[in-house]
Amino acid sequence: MSRVSIPFSTNDLSALARALRDQLLQCDHTPSHLELLNILARCAGHRNFQSLRAQASAENLLRQAQPAPPPVDYVLVKRLAGYFDRRGRLERWPAKETLREPCLWVFWSRLPVKQDFNEAQLSAQLRADHLFGDHALLRRELCDRSLLSRTADGRQYRRVERQPPAAAVALIRHLAARQETAGGRAQ
Repeated sequence: MSRVSIPFSTNDLSALARALRDQLLQCDHTPSHLELLNILARCAGHRNFQSLRAQASAENLLRQAQPAPPPVDYVLVKRLAGYFDRRGRLERWPAKETLREPCLWVFWSRLPVKQDFNEAQLSAQLRADHLFGDHALLRRELCDRSLLSRTADGRQYRRVERQPPAAAVALIRHLAARQETAGGRAQ
């Protein structure tokens, strides 16, 4: 039978030492290996050693079950960032289809969650975030790519909650950080 490593950590070493001392003082004999394991587990806030081991095993299984995050193409993110000005506004619509979608995710990320917009409100938001003067193109693209939903009559729009691709997340974060830096210098 192979041994499984069980991590043991504490946020407060002093509290652990006090709890350990108190538990050892209650023993009228030298504790066995299993008793020491149980004492240590209780000092760390677990019911006993079996509870600590079950917690570590479950955490390990869940960690293995989670897929690794997809790699980010930072060269692509740098290229995409070139389409935006210092204030995070899209300066021109990318000619290549592969560059358009990550740019649309930036607009998506700036729309409030679970809020309905009429066409005028959405158009105003899109106008503020781009410089090439075609908010209708952006609105249409966001709807066509299912980043926005709209009612059949086209009067109400709402952001569709989805997980952006890794490159889009990196671009959104980069633009937000760049915007903070540019805003910090202007003040």
